[in-house]
Amino acid sequence: MNSDVIKLLPDSVANQIAAGEVIQRPASVIKELVENAIDAGADEITIILKDAGRTLIQVIDNGCGMSPADARMAFERHATSKISQASDLFGLHTMGFRGEALPSIAAVAQIDMRTMRHGDPVGTRICLAESKFESQEPATCTPGTNLMVKNIFFHMPARRKFLKKDTVELSHIMREFERQALVNTNVAFTLINNDVTLHKFLKGSFKQRITDLFGNALESQLASVATETSLVKISGFTGMPRFARKRGAHQFFFVNGRNMRHPFFHKSLTSCYEQLISADSQPCYFINFEVDPSTIDVNIHPQKNEIKFEHELAIRQILMAAVKETLGRVHAAGAIDFDVDDAPDIPIFDPSAAVADTPGVEFDPGYNPFDESPADTPVSIPPAMPVRRPSGSNSGTAGLRPSASQSRAPMQDWEKLYENFSRERDNSIAGARSSSMNDNSDITPPEDLFGDITENTATAARNIPTCLQLRSRYIVTPSHGGLMLIDQHRAHIRILFDRYSASLALGNGLPSQKLIFPESITLSPSENAVLSAIADSLPQLGFDISFLGDNTWAINGAPSLPATGNPADTLRSIIEEAAESGTSSAADITAPLAKGMAHATAIRAGDVLSSEEMDSIVADLFRCTSPAIDPDGLKTLNIISTEEIAALFTVK
Repeated sequence: MNSDVIKLLPDSVANQIAAGEVIQRPASVIKELVENAIDAGADEITIILKDAGRTLIQVIDNGCGMSPADARMAFERHATSKISQASDLFGLHTMGFRGEALPSIAAVAQIDMRTMRHGDPVGTRICLAESKFESQEPATCTPGTNLMVKNIFFHMPARRKFLKKDTVELSHIMREFERQALVNTNVAFTLINNDVTLHKFLKGSFKQRITDLFGNALESQLASVATETSLVKISGFTGMPRFARKRGAHQFFFVNGRNMRHPFFHKSLTSCYEQLISADSQPCYFINFEVDPSTIDVNIHPQKNEIKFEHELAIRQILMAAVKETLGRVHAAGAIDFDVDDAPDIPIFDPSAAVADTPGVEFDPGYNPFDESPADTPVSIPPAMPVRRPSGSNSGTAGLRPSASQSRAPMQDWEKLYENFSRERDNSIAGARSSSMNDNSDITPPEDLFGDITENTATAARNIPTCLQLRSRYIVTPSHGGLMLIDQHRAHIRILFDRYSASLALGNGLPSQKLIFPESITLSPSENAVLSAIADSLPQLGFDISFLGDNTWAINGAPSLPATGNPADTLRSIIEEAAESGTSSAADITAPLAKGMAHATAIRAGDVLSSEEMDSIVADLFRCTSPAIDPDGLKTLNIISTEEIAALFTVK
């Protein structure tokens, strides 16, 4: 009996396993092929797609090309011209270096490649399928490389099934194209999908490429960032605070001509805007880092988009200083205004000067403009008696006490009004409690402050607030099992999501209101592709939009809801949810649209709520189907049990 169980996997199987890390969707193929073309010295790259890359991905470049032997060797695993020894990893000047891209692509698709070096009389053509060579023959072609990837995941039905709709895959391709186009401004790019030219860029400056991608309006919203030290050279642009976005902020980091994601640097940069923009807004930025290649490690992620820096903390401080200097230069940080041409003259303080008498205010407390009787003698009120101006009072009556006739006016019956409100709230919570018990929910709705309130103590209990707000973010309310903490933002998202979903499911739609002045919104190409796919479903949400061309849309009508906010931000939120969900049909898009609306219109952390608003949120939350979690699966509430509270006071 043979007890050996470990076997060497065939190359085709090993290639498919490795391809799962490198090739995840058509956008991954474009990333690898474009980077290979850049490494080959190409300055003109054309990308042709069919069905968002599902049927065909063709990348044509005018790089150095390959000989017949190199063309065949390029599809062998770990075959590369970029490095030859381990020490080369610490001085990389190329995008690729592992020799895994072409073998991984060949493992999941059909390959047809034509390539020829400059000066050669004839090129070569190679065809592969499932990592197996089918043919290689001489071919007439232009200098450079023309590589076609056909029927991605054609022999892997499970992987192909998990590809999203064409609009979503095209959105991912557009985002990857944006990254490649931004970092390689010395390369002319053309992108074509289903015979429609989506982009055509000539060589240009970094700022010109930004405006070509995201619109000319962005040019006036950016300020340049530039600094150079012995560790790093930082250049690029950052957005002015007044143009910060709640959705769709363009944020890009590049290091030595390579795209990267760096959460630490992102958090450091956005911290420079803490006192300048709201907590739910994000600035745009396009930042280039130039460092010594030996001080970074790019070989830590299959996609090569996460990079380690040797001097990370020092570069962080340099980045923050450069961004803050830029914000101060454009007067974004509230710098002191030293323009004194129109400033009033302020005398120098003289401690020996006599103190001027404080003027008094004279008025007739008994004066009534509708009374024809003679007015009483004016009374002087000493200035030492400050009178607090009530909020919402007329500015012309600021600082005046109420007249005698006003003080004698009968009091409004506020107790009866609040009694009616309390009764409605009690009924809502009682209904929610019974519904919760029927659903066998583990979450018990909040009880009154003193548990079961008798008839004699009901009036006194209603005078005590049942909900309190903590740090303008959490609602604190008593519960049967202890103390309940509710995240007001997530709770409101859950409430609105259920409300919008129910309305859309019934086909009623949301009410719409025409805008007096239509608002225009310019999207990135990836966002525009998603919006085009869901445009027919937006009228159900109350949106009336029309396409103006050049990735620009006009918002003619918006949902007539009190908490809708900015229509453009709400629309961006819906686009983002639709892109992440990967659905485009009217039936499947209901949940993403409802979630996008809920995220855009919900109250935020930091919003101050009245007692009535908090009571309403608590009551509405427990009418929801799943009050304990929001649509994203995040917890909306937590309960601190009575035992946990008692343990805090236990003497140890």
